[in-house]
Amino acid sequence: MVSIDLNGRHALVLGVANHRSLSWAIAQQLHAAGAALCLTYAGERLKAGVEELAATLPGTRVLECDVTREDQVAAVAHALEAAWGSIEMLVHGVAFARKEDLEGRFVDTPVEGFQLALDVSAYSLLRVTRHVLPLMKQGGSIVTLSYLAAERAVPSYNVMGSAKAVLEQSVRQLAFELGPMNVRVNAISAGPVSTLAARGIHGFTDMLKKHADKAPLKRNITKEEVGRAGLFLLSDLSSGVTGEVLMVDAGYSIMAW
Repeated sequence: MVSIDLNGRHALVLGVANHRSLSWAIAQQLHAAGAALCLTYAGERLKAGVEELAATLPGTRVLECDVTREDQVAAVAHALEAAWGSIEMLVHGVAFARKEDLEGRFVDTPVEGFQLALDVSAYSLLRVTRHVLPLMKQGGSIVTLSYLAAERAVPSYNVMGSAKAVLEQSVRQLAFELGPMNVRVNAISAGPVSTLAARGIHGFTDMLKKHADKAPLKRNITKEEVGRAGLFLLSDLSSGVTGEVLMVDAGYSIMAW
């Protein structure tokens, strides 16, 4: 049996909103493997919940980080440099679009909503990576979270599909640029899971049923499966993998009809 030992390594985990978050599932796996963690929260509304979760993983740090604010991202990097000296793993699980930009027609998306979705959901990967990169002194692994809407039209996903498409291209471009530094960049494209963000999508319950009916495994995935996939991509077991989008969707994406 191959074991994953992350003792002595450090991970910054963005995007934990509650216990259903895919970032939280990855964080739990990293902690179980021995990694030191820092979870972030975006605004006071989420602070107490993230701190409560962090308390279940002894030694986990919690810092505020609005990924649209350069100063807060820089402050997180500085705080972790002072505390740890280095970071070996980054989990980017942040995404947001305004409710009205998901419920209306995509063609009617205003520029403000389009820009906000891309800033939070895609550009933030570049912003955070830029500040964390100096701490990846011996290399590292970066994982972000995508969805099939990056490749296909998905009802009610609208501008988030555009954001995920940009995110996946960013993964490839970053993998190319950071490879010489021994920094790997990959994405997980997860099937539908009942997270806080997913439940904001109109018709999500019906989406779950259709996904399970069509997928070769005849079921939906679990957040634990996404967590284990994240652990694989962040560990040395995936040392030869970069620039990839790993589908964790019970096989749904291979089907034509």
